[in-house]
Amino acid sequence: MADAGTVRNLRDLFTAKAHDHGGTGTIHAHRAFTRQPDGQGAEFVDLAVLPPGTSIGRHRHGADRETYIVLDGSGLMFRDGVTFRVAAGDVVVNRPHGEHGLVNDGPAELRLLVFEEPLPDSEAPRGGSA
Repeated sequence: MADAGTVRNLRDLFTAKAHDHGGTGTIHAHRAFTRQPDGQGAEFVDLAVLPPGTSIGRHRHGADRETYIVLDGSGLMFRDGVTFRVAAGDVVVNRPHGEHGLVNDGPAELRLLVFEEPLPDSEAPRGGSA
């Protein structure tokens, strides 16, 4: 059993992020992990909550792959010119230099696990956008 002093609830850890990537409203997020310099693995692992009517604005990253895992709720995902519905259990991989965003157009919170991983040189796109 965990020591009560080491257990924290996500409600106490979330930080408000107004207009995330130019999105609508205020989402709530907690960066659960950040890779250390010269470390291995993911750049970061975030937990995010989008209340109804909020969004993560359309944006791009560099030569990395950002993955959204929908834990609860549903919404409209935009990826590289295509809009499609996502719901609990869906995994969306956003390609390097690709444009993506997410809108919670439903009546309930949309909860996500978001992680970004750098690409090995062998997978990195060459000559600009892929």
